[in-house]
Amino acid sequence: MKSFLMITGATGGLGNAFVLEAARRGYDLLLTDRAPEGTSFAGRLAEKFNISVVYQPCDLADDSAREKLLAGFKAEGYRFWGLINVAGLDNEGGFLERNRAQILKILQINILATMDVTHGILPLRDPDQQFRLINVCSMASFYAMPFKATYAASKRFLLDFSRALREEIKPFGSVTALCPSGMPTTVECMRSMFAQGFWALATSMNPEDVARITMKAALRGRFLVIPGWINQWIHAISSLVPQSVATKYVAKRWSAARAKLEDPLVITSNNPLHC
Repeated sequence: MKSFLMITGATGGLGNAFVLEAARRGYDLLLTDRAPEGTSFAGRLAEKFNISVVYQPCDLADDSAREKLLAGFKAEGYRFWGLINVAGLDNEGGFLERNRAQILKILQINILATMDVTHGILPLRDPDQQFRLINVCSMASFYAMPFKATYAASKRFLLDFSRALREEIKPFGSVTALCPSGMPTTVECMRSMFAQGFWALATSMNPEDVARITMKAALRGRFLVIPGWINQWIHAISSLVPQSVATKYVAKRWSAARAKLEDPLVITSNNPLHC
């Protein structure tokens, strides 16, 4: 029986990078995302890399759709040796600038969907292999972030959840928490990075490099992955700074970035950022 690596958010920037990295390694894949065109993408992958690729479209923010997806895996008898939870949502802006639906959707995707999928896949793990779980957190996991308050808090939750779950599944697997900085995965992300200035650009990395580094670390059983030496340095230094000071600095930095994004010369979008 085939054993699959499942990847959520598979057609997005980082998700796509993980898919290609896994395909190059010859892994059989089970992919999910909202995009209906993923089926043709899966077919091209299977042909190019001579692997089995199953694509199941699903809006992970929809509880019933998620339940149906997981029930289908169980009914089909699928077995998994790994899961990469990439699907996530970011929506920059002040807390009161976002409506109730926007805030709840961030929590539904970043927290509820990730936990639900993980809870559904672990019982379907391949008993003959070490299970590898990768949760995409963020550098934002380490800080309280004004103007990204809900997003940063959701990623902090995911980091703590990953750390605790790692201890629980040690007898049969490992958990890796990926904490990247910004990545140029969409036009909106790139505009935001340019607005933030030098440090946002200096700490950014290509999704392909992030996926390669993370996959290698996860297969070795490492827990925390912070891609890029500058990001590692920032994390080490900031851990010595009081949270109140760090929060004030973040607020000042994001206030300046927001002012640039409001400039008519900088074209912006109110759409959520799938970074």
